[in-house]
Amino acid sequence: MSDDSSSRIAADLSDWIAAAPPGTQLPSTRTLVARYAAGPVTVQKALRILTARGLIESRPGVGTFVRTVRAARPHDYGWQTAALGAPRNRSTGLFTALRTVPNDRIALHSGYPDRELLPERLVRSAFARAARGDGAVNRPPSGGLPDLQAWFATELAAVTPAGVMPPAPSDVVVFPGSQSGLNTTFQSLVGAGRPLLVESPTYWGAILAANRAGVRVVPVPSGSGGPRPEDLARAFGQTGARAFYAQPHFANPTGAQWNSERSAGLLEVVREHGAFLIEDDWAHDFGIDSVPVPLAARDDAGHVVYLRSLTKSVSPSVRIAAVVARGPARERILADAQAESMYVSGLLQAVALDVVTHPGWRTHLRTLGRQLANRRDLLIAALREHLPEAELEVVPRGGLHLWVRLPEPTDLARLVRDCEDDGVFVAPGDEWFPAEPTGAYLRLNYSGPNPGAFAEGVRIIGRALARQGR
Repeated sequence: MSDDSSSRIAADLSDWIAAAPPGTQLPSTRTLVARYAAGPVTVQKALRILTARGLIESRPGVGTFVRTVRAARPHDYGWQTAALGAPRNRSTGLFTALRTVPNDRIALHSGYPDRELLPERLVRSAFARAARGDGAVNRPPSGGLPDLQAWFATELAAVTPAGVMPPAPSDVVVFPGSQSGLNTTFQSLVGAGRPLLVESPTYWGAILAANRAGVRVVPVPSGSGGPRPEDLARAFGQTGARAFYAQPHFANPTGAQWNSERSAGLLEVVREHGAFLIEDDWAHDFGIDSVPVPLAARDDAGHVVYLRSLTKSVSPSVRIAAVVARGPARERILADAQAESMYVSGLLQAVALDVVTHPGWRTHLRTLGRQLANRRDLLIAALREHLPEAELEVVPRGGLHLWVRLPEPTDLARLVRDCEDDGVFVAPGDEWFPAEPTGAYLRLNYSGPNPGAFAEGVRIIGRALARQGR
């Protein structure tokens, strides 16, 4: 039979479908073949015509049915509130630094460097090689690939002074990004309900990780040179805390860097209280006017637990970090890491190792430092010209951000909204304070896209601030 026969059968069945209740099952193909004295192919064509018209629906293994028209109605998930109970902590939603924005906007809010600052050629080549290696199919050890563990340990050993025992590869635990490392470290070394001292302001991801672990965060004031040893000692004495989370180099968000004397004093306080210093070296690869030397290089007694990330400097798609810890602390961290995710993708570990051991990696870092310096200075110049009432407390010697204090009183939430309405995305400083903010701050990223638009972005911030009566 011809296509005309299929159309005739479809028309005849349409009349039958119109009179049938929704959900009625159609006769089988064999029955329709007999009824219309047609071949199976012709009948199937007719059914496809009806399906395309939205009149019938096929349920594999069951049959063909008159399509049910589902009435629109609101979702009702209210029962879940009772089933879930009250949340452990109330999040404000997606943090500003993680938002993606259209390309035609000026993005000063992000926590990540622009694509042009990444070693893209090295990363792509590394993925091609890793896909051909064992990492693409084999399960790696729970602590990480031995060669990658050795690389992290060797990097730290290279700056360890004489008289201090450098870490061994077995002291390294590889994680799928620094956020996972923070979550596990806080859980393992602090524990739910117990206090954790943190700099204030500090990285919002650390605050989030502490909340998820049920850890009680205790802020320690931190200025342009980091916290004062006497303030840290007082916090240890008042709280009984046994751990202090800090970023000694190019702190996020302030850009502060501890000098040698301040570092020695703070490390001595940690030792006196028999505590841990959880050192987050997030910006190790982003030095501009300074080469960071981790505090972990000064300690072989296990007081410093060192977190080193490659995610932002290699690629956001290569989420690899490591925690270097010694003694029982390392064993507890590894046990909790195994319980959380068993192991980290061998493919991503192989890619990260390939990139950081390639001869081009050091060349890339030297170029990156110069690029960051140009961008930092460009944004600072824009602030001084178009937003002179703002205060830049620290000119960072590395990292990705400027920490800008606005005059009081400033309605920060309104300012952020007005800037966004005008096409500029900025990060409100409130998100970096573990307690009440000490002022109205913005964290501005100078490593983001389109540095040529920095001046226009700051002009827009200035206009938004002026509308508040400045």
